[in-house]
Amino acid sequence: MRIDIVTDTYFPDINGVAMTLGRLVKGLSGNGHRVRIIRSGNDADGSARIAAIKLPGYKEVSIGLPGPIKFRKRWKKKRPDVIYVATESPMGLSAVSVACGLGIPITTGFHTNFHQYMEQYHLKGLQGAAMGYLKQLHTRALATFAPSKEVVEMLKNEGIAHAELLGRGVDTELYHPSRRCEELRQSWQASSESTVYMVVGRVAAEKNIPLAIDAVQLVRQEKPDAQLVIVGDGPLRAELEAKHPWVIFAGTKRDEELATYYASADVLLFPSETETFGNVVLEGLASGLHVISYDYAAAAETIVHGSNGSKCRKGDRLAFKECARLAADGQNAHLREAAPASVQQRSWTKIVDHFESKLAQAARHKDPLINTKGQRVIPEQFDCRTVFLSDIHLGTADSKTEEVVSFLKHIRCKKLVLNGDIIDGWALRRGTRWQNRHSRVIRTILKKMEKEYTEVLYLRGNHDDILDRFLPFAFGSLRLIKEHIHTTPTGERYLVVHGDGFDSVATNHRWLALLGAIGYDTLLKLNRFYNYYRSFLGKEYFSLSKAVKGKVKSAVSFIDKYEEQLQNLAHKRECKGIICGHIHTPADKMVGDVHYLNSGDWVESLTAIIEHHDGRMELVNYQDFIRQCSQRMLERQSAEENIDCVV
Repeated sequence: MRIDIVTDTYFPDINGVAMTLGRLVKGLSGNGHRVRIIRSGNDADGSARIAAIKLPGYKEVSIGLPGPIKFRKRWKKKRPDVIYVATESPMGLSAVSVACGLGIPITTGFHTNFHQYMEQYHLKGLQGAAMGYLKQLHTRALATFAPSKEVVEMLKNEGIAHAELLGRGVDTELYHPSRRCEELRQSWQASSESTVYMVVGRVAAEKNIPLAIDAVQLVRQEKPDAQLVIVGDGPLRAELEAKHPWVIFAGTKRDEELATYYASADVLLFPSETETFGNVVLEGLASGLHVISYDYAAAAETIVHGSNGSKCRKGDRLAFKECARLAADGQNAHLREAAPASVQQRSWTKIVDHFESKLAQAARHKDPLINTKGQRVIPEQFDCRTVFLSDIHLGTADSKTEEVVSFLKHIRCKKLVLNGDIIDGWALRRGTRWQNRHSRVIRTILKKMEKEYTEVLYLRGNHDDILDRFLPFAFGSLRLIKEHIHTTPTGERYLVVHGDGFDSVATNHRWLALLGAIGYDTLLKLNRFYNYYRSFLGKEYFSLSKAVKGKVKSAVSFIDKYEEQLQNLAHKRECKGIICGHIHTPADKMVGDVHYLNSGDWVESLTAIIEHHDGRMELVNYQDFIRQCSQRMLERQSAEENIDCVV
């Protein structure tokens, strides 16, 4: 497989994510896969580079900036079979968005509890927003890998149903008790009888290092020769080093030197409460240390209290300190002897093989509209008799033009009825910009007329009332009209009108309607920002503009009588039903004895009316319709592949 991994951290960085990725990449490459690292920051190791910034106050951490242009350029030129986004920075989010747009299978990794870090940095109020952002990223993947069962359950409870376990291994040849060095212990002023406590990790707020320092200070009241060695670096190092001169700050260590540091200590303290796993727990156990941790993540899976280490309830600081005190009594020899054997079977080979199989499974996931060369293919079209669309509002920023084009490409019909407000002349007169995406809708409609011989009826609405001066008018298979009687194959008649004639404001107080249109556009702008905020909180879409508009219209234009008035009109025209738009409220129901259909809009509801070949009318939603079309195409492709296999 061709595998691209997107990450903010990799070798030579020293952290759990970089170490884990290094192991996975080495294993995948060893199995014959072509693995490419795309990372933020420098490209000293030959990996691709995306711009990044340093986290303020935390220079050790880089945050990748969005790189959609670079991602798109690379993946169009060298399309991978599957992508793994390991870190959740803006760079990672842009990678997910581009991959989804290109139809490339995408997987993600949940390595760090960033949302929990907020409390450590006095930003607890932003925890909901942080989780909302993480959900926005991970829910778009085919699989999200988490390092512990606890994290998998947390993600599933947050709505990320495809979360699954990808465990962690440890190199038991590198991390081994035989690396113990008495000379190193002497440099720490520790005798063979002294208890050396060690903390390994970033010297940062989220690691809860002050708890480890407090615990060893209590031990030193009874055992003055006890020592504490902190391996690592970070934003709190200078402050803690100045405040606790008796603590040995060793700085960052790696590979064999780090393994020697581990083995030369006696007790590993792991006081962090925000880990997704905690690789140092495995490394400490493999090195023959008495590991003391809270009962979650790696410790929950590997430590049996009193057998191969010690653990206590998460957040119980007194219990943690008591475990540290008891470790200085010299009664932990049996724990240290049992520790290495307890992680002997946690092989990286098994984890790499599991990761490889999951990536292969994701790579087999096909977007029915993307071929093997990454090219978008012509979609399978749904065949019907007539389609009714209204209120597209071309010329406005909120017109969902991409969705309209996609819908039209997925459907083949004999007649297309554009039931008013297709082009928003009011907005254009106010100075809004006509964009290429708006023209694309017009080109798509013209192409259906030319290639598929579709008859197009354009009924004028109030926003495109400039057409009044041309009505009625026809050229080719396009007709501009004010209203239309549609007859089904069974002879039933439906009156088709935009519906603005039954809005007293639109007909009698045009200046007030124009003012209302400006207010509605303003609400739509506010709605974009409001729902962006809601998505950050992980909440579903809410139409603020539709709620406010509904209340305003009901107060000034008697819209509540809209349906009844149209029912009366249907009776006068001797029609069984009526099809309209205008109020942006999709509907398919009986109003008295009249079948009332409202096609909604393509600003928020994204709905249309479809007439099947047997005359049955159906209100369809864009998302559901596209999902059904994709499912039909996948089933057809699967059937064709099965036939090929039989042949």
